[in-house]
Amino acid sequence: MKLPFPISQHPQRVALHNEIHARPPEALQAPLVISHLVMACDAREREASREHLAALLRNHHQALPDASTTHLRTDLGPWRLRWELHTEFVSWSFSRSLEVADLDRAEPPTAVGLAPQEWLAGLPGRSFCAMHLIVQPASAGDPEERVRRLFHEDSLVASQVADGHGEVYTDFAIHPDGFSRMLLLAGSLSPRRLGRLVQRLLEIETYRMAALLGLPVAREAGAALAVVDRELAALAESIRVAARRDEPELLDRLTRLAGQVESQYALTHSRFSASAAYFELVDKRIQDIAESRLAGMQTIGEFMERRLTPARSTCEWAARRQDALSQRVSRISNLLRTRVEIEQQQSSQDLLTTMNQRQGLQLKLQSTVEGLSVAAISYYIVGLLGYVAKGATKVGWPWSVESTTALAIPVVLLAVWWSLRRLHHRIVGSDGH
Repeated sequence: MKLPFPISQHPQRVALHNEIHARPPEALQAPLVISHLVMACDAREREASREHLAALLRNHHQALPDASTTHLRTDLGPWRLRWELHTEFVSWSFSRSLEVADLDRAEPPTAVGLAPQEWLAGLPGRSFCAMHLIVQPASAGDPEERVRRLFHEDSLVASQVADGHGEVYTDFAIHPDGFSRMLLLAGSLSPRRLGRLVQRLLEIETYRMAALLGLPVAREAGAALAVVDRELAALAESIRVAARRDEPELLDRLTRLAGQVESQYALTHSRFSASAAYFELVDKRIQDIAESRLAGMQTIGEFMERRLTPARSTCEWAARRQDALSQRVSRISNLLRTRVEIEQQQSSQDLLTTMNQRQGLQLKLQSTVEGLSVAAISYYIVGLLGYVAKGATKVGWPWSVESTTALAIPVVLLAVWWSLRRLHHRIVGSDGH
């Protein structure tokens, strides 16, 4: 796209602008039936889904999707296909028109039955949602008889939707063909408003099942977290009564336990976050269909509130428990680290005290050695002076050798002591600087 004036555009501007128009509802006309399949897929299977779609379109001589296509609607003659690529799953919606007479059959025709069965069997991924949505005009015969034929009466849920312009019935049960069922009485809805309502009903079922994918993960995590909780409590008690020699083993146990908690958190956090987002989408879509009560019937919103709340609470509880365990492990790690640091400081203090004691002993020993050094040095100097005195008496020295030596001893002792003392002060003064 080129603007009439020179200005730099963000490279994602067009894609982001068109995102508001992504996956728009299509205008629908009753009576019709929609078979909705949702396949859980990894990255490889999502790409395989695009190739699988391309194979179908190629057989019908239609344009193929490119690598950036995430949504496609196509008319394949007697039936239509809507394909949507999502982050975790791929949805396939098959639709076909019905005759009013088809609604009176024991089992109304399905849309998925028109798709090539061999191609259908090769859909990549694993199905976690499958539903037939039958849309009929409100004037097409007696709806009560059809409701009794299509649904289990003991689990029937029904309500007025679209501000009273339509009615929806379902039992949220999987029937023998592997599909759940929903019946929508279109009433006076326009084709576009009917299309929006149908899309929201399909999304309620899709996001409900996607949200519940977190429930088995939460149950498994709950069992694992219970074991970790017990180990953490035992470890905290061991730290309380442990001796210093036990600390390396306790630190190893705590490290392994912290790794286990963080590993569990990494494996389940994205699943719990996705489930929380899907639960919110279910709530939003239920608000969008603008329900009101049919006499004596439970609404879809009430049913979801009663049945989904325990599952939602379980997922939220598991996520909160993981966070709490992680914080507890961190607190106990800090406790053990503080204990080790205090003991290290005490050891350092004891070492300094021992070093001071040794230094005092060294100073005393040094003083003793200095005293012995004064005596030894003085002895040798006095000896030398004795030899000098012997030689001096022969050339006229008036004093005897013994007198000279005796007089020299205190002088030599004082001089040696003063010299060593001065040398000691110089060395100590130099080390002090």
